Amino acid sequence: MKTLRFLLLFMMLCFGFQKTTAQVYNFKTSSLSVMDKNEKGAWNKWSDFRKAELIITLDGKKDRFIVNSKELQLYKIDSYLEKVSTEEDDTMGFNCTDNEGVKCIILIVTRKKENNRMQFYINYTDLKMVYNIYNAN
Repeated sequence: MKTLRFLLLFMMLCFGFQKTTAQVYNFKTSSLSVMDKNEKGAWNKWSDFRKAELIITLDGKKDRFIVNSKELQLYKIDSYLEKVSTEEDDTMGFNCTDNEGVKCIILIVTRKKENNRMQFYINYTDLKMVYNIYNAN
C-alpha cells in the first residue's frame, strides 16, 4: 500500500511539474495594402497591394508579434480573442500594444472560399494594414 501511494505521489509530482510550451509561428508575407481615414474621419479605400516580402513571427512564449520590416514592429499581445468561424472565414484576434504604447487589434484571417488564403491585419483607430501571408514553418 505504501508503495502504491508513493508511486501515485511520484506520478502526480512528475506530471504537475511538466512545463507546457507555447509555440512560435513564422509567416512570410507577399504583399501589403493600407487604408487610412480622411480629414472627415471616413475610411478611404484600400490601396492596391504592393510587394512586401518579410517575416511575421507569432511568439506564443513571449506573447508578441514581430513584423520584421525595415523598421522592426513589435506588438505585445494583451489578450487573446475567441476564434470566430463563419462559412467564409476563420478569424483569430488579438488585442495588442505596439512598441510605442499604442493599442491595436491584430487579426489573422483564413479565407476558406479562397483556397484558405491567409491575411494578417493590423487595425488602429485611424489606420489599417493587411498583409497577404502564408505559413513559413
